[in-house]
Amino acid sequence: VAMAGNGELRFDSGKGAIAALIAANWGHDYALLAGLFAVIGHNFPVWLKFNGGKGVATTLGVLIALQWQVGLLACATWLVVALVLRYSSLSALIAFAASPVYAYWLSDTQTTTIIAVLAVLGIGRHHTNIRRLFKGEEPKIGKKKD
Repeated sequence: VAMAGNGELRFDSGKGAIAALIAANWGHDYALLAGLFAVIGHNFPVWLKFNGGKGVATTLGVLIALQWQVGLLACATWLVVALVLRYSSLSALIAFAASPVYAYWLSDTQTTTIIAVLAVLGIGRHHTNIRRLFKGEEPKIGKKKD
């Protein structure tokens, strides 16, 4: 799995965060929807024939904007799993799966629901990585693909 460069990470997370933060001027419901649609737009862009990214960084930006504690816990989860297991995709999958749990503890039902939808979307976008993980073919962080 090629890791995103710092510029790409900042840009993708920033577009998710900015969408949610701007929409928050009209209320929390709008922030939730803007964050959700920022991730959907990243994952399925019209100009790339609906074939976009996996939404990890964009979702992270949305999480930080909507509920910063959940965003930081998701980041910490990704980092710990990456350091221990050395799989970027598995780290993202576990962080996605954990984020609704964190939101359940730290946020309201509406925010938790949107975060759960983002988690399902993110996990679904990793279907090829999941298959490679089960086959033992997913490259580890720092290793080149064969």
